[in-house]
Amino acid sequence: MRHRLGALLIVLAAGEGLIACDSERQAVEEAVVQVPEDSFVTVNGIRLHYLDWGGPDPAFVLVHGALDSPHIFDQMASALRNDFRVITYARRGHGRSEARDPFDNPTFVEDLRQLLDSLGIEEAHLLGWSMGGNEITEFAGRYPERTLKLVYLEAGYDWSDPAFWAAFEKLPIAFEPDSADLQSLDLYRAWYRETMMPGLSWTPGLEAFLRDNTRIAPGGSVQVIPDSEVTEKIFGALATTPRDYTAVQAPTLAMYSPSFFETDLPDPEDAQAMTAWEQQLVEPFRRASIERIRQELPGVIIREIPNTTHISIGLVNQESLVETIGDFLQQRQ
Repeated sequence: MRHRLGALLIVLAAGEGLIACDSERQAVEEAVVQVPEDSFVTVNGIRLHYLDWGGPDPAFVLVHGALDSPHIFDQMASALRNDFRVITYARRGHGRSEARDPFDNPTFVEDLRQLLDSLGIEEAHLLGWSMGGNEITEFAGRYPERTLKLVYLEAGYDWSDPAFWAAFEKLPIAFEPDSADLQSLDLYRAWYRETMMPGLSWTPGLEAFLRDNTRIAPGGSVQVIPDSEVTEKIFGALATTPRDYTAVQAPTLAMYSPSFFETDLPDPEDAQAMTAWEQQLVEPFRRASIERIRQELPGVIIREIPNTTHISIGLVNQESLVETIGDFLQQRQ
């Protein structure tokens, strides 16, 4: 189970980059991204952390993936705030939000509903990245009158599909930090870059993301958030929550990457193994997922974004990505 969860941490979260040197790290740490409002609200019996980027109505709520935090959206949110009131938040058990049972999708959706109520938002566009697609699908089905449009950012997958789990049982490379990588924040940051997304530039938002997802012990070692117990509950719920696209009435944009992981790896054997895994196991799952969405969401717009992965799709080619999303949201139906 730990091998599978370590792999899913890569797949269902978003990847970051490494600060190249001490001086660069210091510059990033001193330039922590400031947002208009960084706050907490009590909803559904828990304390939830959210970022309100401001901007004009309508609201646009961005829901992160498993094991992420709202700062994964900092660059995107900053670009979108000119046209929408952008809200990002940490799902229960993630980042700086409280971790309290249960961790199932109906509870996550109720957390979202009460967050919108607390912020005085009657209706909104919703974006889900990866696991976030579960929340936005169920929310749109329950509350069509409150849902304007949906954006699936590498989220148009039914994570309860046995084909998905079967593929990850056969993942040829293990992705999980060892004890040495957790001895300090610097070492963990270095592991995160090398393993998650080689070559991705580090930003203040990603530094805030990393810090939201870690707790530093008295001796300086790193404890990852969520912890292993909460992580198992989150993935357990993910594996047993089927999608019901047929209940969705909102216009929908579904964006896909051509690959889950980077396959151009330094080790030729690793590169060959990962390429074969993608082609033989993941690509059929992706094609079936796209076809299902086409059938069950009439009028859905499908966009396949080149040169991205499941991990990087929301972090690279920002100008083009934001333009695609903004054009869709502002287009009259």
